[in-house]
Amino acid sequence: MQHSDLKGQKIAALFPGQGSHAVGMGADLAAAFPEAGAVYAEAEATLPGLRALIEQGPLEDLTLTANQQPALVAASVAAYRAWQARTCLTPAFAAGHSLGEYSALVAAGALTLPDALRLTRQRGELMQQAVPAGQGAMSAVMGDPQKVREVCESLQGVQPANYNAPAQTVISGQGEAVMQASADLKALGLKVIPLKVSAPFHCPLMEPARTALTPALEATHYGEFAFPVYANVTAAANQSAGALPDLLAQQITAPVRWVETVQALADAGAEVFIEFGPGRVLSGLVKKIVPGAQVLNVSAAADLA
Repeated sequence: MQHSDLKGQKIAALFPGQGSHAVGMGADLAAAFPEAGAVYAEAEATLPGLRALIEQGPLEDLTLTANQQPALVAASVAAYRAWQARTCLTPAFAAGHSLGEYSALVAAGALTLPDALRLTRQRGELMQQAVPAGQGAMSAVMGDPQKVREVCESLQGVQPANYNAPAQTVISGQGEAVMQASADLKALGLKVIPLKVSAPFHCPLMEPARTALTPALEATHYGEFAFPVYANVTAAANQSAGALPDLLAQQITAPVRWVETVQALADAGAEVFIEFGPGRVLSGLVKKIVPGAQVLNVSAAADLA
């Protein structure tokens, strides 16, 4: 399927979260499309040094949570605006995985790009600071999510953080608790993969970050939605600007309900899912959640040729 074939189709726009970054992401889009170039220029004006970091690295600095979060917002929004300028299409709805929810809100017009960049820079800094290095952990678990929930409930200090696919759940929490849960899950026959992360995201250990970011979220101006954005916390459509401070604050400590979100988009009539930004993580997850789904990607100029 080509982007030119999408007229009249119900499109769900998807935006990736942490881990999809790469040095040079979106640089060719910024060179080929003025709309994408304008996003990178606005990102640089808002957070000086960000554009050079995106385009030239080094990767270690780009990977730092406080840099990676706004960088991914810039790259994702650049891809979206280039696509929209090229196709003159508008999605029926959008969703973003964790951090990607901010990109989705910019696409919908509910959040300005500068506000999203400033908020995600602060969000990244606060999430990094919330837990001393080495005290938290995250692991991906392949298998029945109900077993994952039961094991986490039997222990203290660990919980499901991301329901990514029907048989892929990420757990997060205190290092020792995650190790114990991993051992218990392996004993039940589930496959467990420790993740290289800088902090244990989407668990109660992030409470200091949630508390500290809330005033900034409450002070931000939110605009009218051009289309609904499905929230990570509820897995439901939202078009209420007034609900955003609470939804985005809760998101820091609550699990990402991605399976339910994608299913809800499909149930709402989504015919095509388009992932905007670097990587193809969400595209792969959508295919597992909605077998046979039409999925497209926009991460480079060639995708819009």
